[in-house]
Amino acid sequence: MTAGLEQRLRDWVPEQRWYADKGRVITSLSVEVVATLPGDEPTVHVVVVSFDYAAGPSARYQLLVAERADLPSILEHAVIGSRDGDGPAPYDALHDIDATARLFERFTAGTDVGAVTFGGGLSAAAMHGRLMGGEQSNSSVVYGDEYILKAFRKLSPGVNPDLEVGRALAAAGCEVIAPPLAWYELDSGDAEPTTLGQLQPYFRGGTDGWLLAITSVRDLLADPGVPAAEAGGDFAPEAERLGEMTGILHRDLRAALGTTEPATGSQRTTAAQMLRRLDEAVVIAPGLREFVPGIRAVFEKYGAAQATGPLQRIHGDYHLGQVLRTDAGWVALDFEGEPAKTLEERRTPMSPLRDVAGMLRSFDYASRHHLVEQARPAPDVVERAAEWTERNRSAFCDGYARALGLDPRDAGPLLAAYELDKAVYEVVYETRNRPTWAGIPLSSIARLVHA
Repeated sequence: MTAGLEQRLRDWVPEQRWYADKGRVITSLSVEVVATLPGDEPTVHVVVVSFDYAAGPSARYQLLVAERADLPSILEHAVIGSRDGDGPAPYDALHDIDATARLFERFTAGTDVGAVTFGGGLSAAAMHGRLMGGEQSNSSVVYGDEYILKAFRKLSPGVNPDLEVGRALAAAGCEVIAPPLAWYELDSGDAEPTTLGQLQPYFRGGTDGWLLAITSVRDLLADPGVPAAEAGGDFAPEAERLGEMTGILHRDLRAALGTTEPATGSQRTTAAQMLRRLDEAVVIAPGLREFVPGIRAVFEKYGAAQATGPLQRIHGDYHLGQVLRTDAGWVALDFEGEPAKTLEERRTPMSPLRDVAGMLRSFDYASRHHLVEQARPAPDVVERAAEWTERNRSAFCDGYARALGLDPRDAGPLLAAYELDKAVYEVVYETRNRPTWAGIPLSSIARLVHA
């Protein structure tokens, strides 16, 4: 491996879009080459980098680092750190189709390399992969029109929930997911291996729910004289089918991973956590302050309400960007959960209403994001956006109720509390990252507390 790699990575990794610890002060780092894949040039290494920080826990990241004696100009952009002379330079292997082919060979061979184990038993011809663009916390590589590899960047000890849940659902015969076909893991002698990545079917021609939804809103707002139900891009039928798929997903999650009854007083404990998060959020986002009494009232009502059934594993980060419309129908993706949470938190059984609330919040974002850049959107435009939101929220709940026989709207204060808790989180996120977007969750909070 090239000398000086540690310093290169110290400068390079924090600049990558998948680096989740931006702003933290690095005190030290160590580099571990856990496997060098067999084969000729390029040489491909599976690398784990451990960062220590001035405050808070350490973090580990996965990189696939490659080297060539003569680097093609097309890969110069992938060099890790600055170019030092004319010698070999390490670069991000996922940008190199020959390096991605080397990794694919391991899935078909199924043989371990050093501390890295390969599972799943994929039977397929050799393939080169192309790295997908876009803002992601992980990196995805597409092989032909058949497979997609997700390489996890920030690592947590143990089996990643995306792989754990995917394998359990596939074994239970769930048909609304992209099942794991192969995977690779780091065996470092712990009780569980650490998941490094997984290979899944690639749905060529599939479109994510966010893109379909915002296109529908754009079409509606472009033709103000047409009711939402008659607009050419009406999304409500898809929203209803999406709700039905979500109900099927929750049913299959229960069958695959079981349920647990809520502990006595657990809702009061959860309500206290919601209230604590609210108090912390107001410090960061003062725009919340006027809504605090109303939000507190909903959270307290939630804490005193009767539970609505057993807890179970859920998606955990459910929104329109996590679902794909394929020729066969809707498919749910990415069961990793909220990356900021610990592995234990992401595996904790919860109310499926949390997923429902996440999707309902996503409908609100889809309808209102067109208005963000308008200083003073016309009242009729705001009204039509709100009409789109309510029409699709209702359609989603109709579909969910048809699949499970349980209508989320009957949950009353429970669903409202989950929506508000999510909206409070959104206000904080937007205040920190996109201040002009903070009005989207704030307007929803105003509606929810006055409902």
